Amino acid sequence: MRYKCVILDRDGVINHDSDSYIKSLEEWSPICGSISAIAELCKLGLTVCVATNQSAVARGLMTEESLLRIHEHLKTLVKDAGGCIKEIHYCPHHPQDNCTCRKPNSGMLENICTNLHFHPSEVLFVGDNHSDYECAKRFGCDFALVLTGKGARVEKLIDKNVSRFLNLQALVTSLRDQGIKDPALDSR
Repeated sequence: MRYKCVILDRDGVINHDSDSYIKSLEEWSPICGSISAIAELCKLGLTVCVATNQSAVARGLMTEESLLRIHEHLKTLVKDAGGCIKEIHYCPHHPQDNCTCRKPNSGMLENICTNLHFHPSEVLFVGDNHSDYECAKRFGCDFALVLTGKGARVEKLIDKNVSRFLNLQALVTSLRDQGIKDPALDSR
């Protein structure tokens, strides 16, 4: 397997997304199979990290403490399933702040790879949004689109050569089988 690190977007990839933001642990709900998929990535010998835009903090809709509670819960669920999320990076800024970390900028991916000593060629970034795709392009790593979250809505905006998966579990199955293509999507 050529990848050493898989970086996951959070909302829409790991957990259900909401147009009104995920603002508390009570609103956070994992997508069926996503926690076990993350654990399986780890069992394949991959380092798993998360990079997520969380402008609800800058918008005053949630505190950073609430965000950290969600992330600690996520880490615990993955640990209980036999995996490990090595790092979670988040951008708490408003889109108009023009920071370097908010996707589609690649600051979070750059920081993860600097901290863990990965080259972009060793990274697969998994997302459900056009900004995730643009972030991967700017960083120079491979990208995979999952059709959960906003994925089905933005699919037509993503280069047709980008691998698409019904969900995170389908991507993991493909990686385990050494492919990078979801056979279920070939029948569409």
